[in-house]
Amino acid sequence: MEITLSPLSPSVSKTFLANLIQLKDGERFRKCLQCGTCSGACPFGYIMKFPPAKMIGMLRADIFEQVMKTDSVWMCVSCNACTAFCPTQIPITAALMTRVKEELLLAGNVPSELQAALANTQRYGNPMGESPRKRSDWAAGIQPEVNVLGKTRQPVDVLWFVGDYASYHPRMQAATKAFAKILNTLGVKFGILGPEENSDGDSQRLAGERGLFEMIAQKNGQAFRKYQFGEIITTDPHAYNALKNEYPSLGISYPVRHYSQFLEERLDQIKPMLKKEVQAKVAYHDPCYLGRANGVYDAPRALLNAIPGVELVEMSHTRINSLCCGGGGGGMWLDGFQWEKTHSRLSEWRVKEA
Repeated sequence: MEITLSPLSPSVSKTFLANLIQLKDGERFRKCLQCGTCSGACPFGYIMKFPPAKMIGMLRADIFEQVMKTDSVWMCVSCNACTAFCPTQIPITAALMTRVKEELLLAGNVPSELQAALANTQRYGNPMGESPRKRSDWAAGIQPEVNVLGKTRQPVDVLWFVGDYASYHPRMQAATKAFAKILNTLGVKFGILGPEENSDGDSQRLAGERGLFEMIAQKNGQAFRKYQFGEIITTDPHAYNALKNEYPSLGISYPVRHYSQFLEERLDQIKPMLKKEVQAKVAYHDPCYLGRANGVYDAPRALLNAIPGVELVEMSHTRINSLCCGGGGGGMWLDGFQWEKTHSRLSEWRVKEA
């Protein structure tokens, strides 16, 4: 679909590649072989008018303005498959795709679904537009009572960064409550930020809203500095990625682990508690930003294998080859847009493999 744009500043088209080269590992953009591996690895490469290799070629030819005249870039879900399989290790997702989305945002070319999620994040601190006061409502009734640090200010060993969907989504809340009970059973001294917790911002950043990401990251950093804790444990792989790899450049640096890593370390304590046998075949989905982006593959599998009766079976696409669920990079906020383009969902492709 062609869309109308205000004229692109000539300096943007001419300097875009030069700006990319100045980024971390950006010099590798000069080494693009135009092999098309990135386009083949992309789950939506078949539908994008300008897949990554073509974009790099157009940058070299100084005809980048054409990229900015279509909306196909919003098909990118930032799954990192293009980067993982690039033979010259060009940071396609982290640099090229994110920067192109930034330019589209500046030009005002943002699908309405994504606009709403970004606006909600700026106003409420979460993409759903839920009240910050309700962020810890999921913890009602749990005993021992979940420690909301703003109320108690007690030092804790673990600051649990719960995340947006784990805090607000009804289906996710069941898992959130279960993890809180596990922490209590293990005797872990933990706390949550509750109303002071904002979105981790990783998906907003990958969708091109770097400024919004930095704003909410600083808010989270201010909350972290108010309390005493040993490490941060995250529920969401995107929160893990942001806190581990992105926040330190903003001066916000703490030890951080995904909850699966935290629990794997305690398997000797956990295994004697697993007395009920569960007769089930289980397939595990490797999230893009836990597995492909951060190399965490074994901890979740170790937990599943520890459950009596569970048989872990691997899907045909697994570990670094895992198929994206379609939610990252703002994809969860572009469901209608992507459906209009493809009449399919990556999440449905993934489930069919299980």
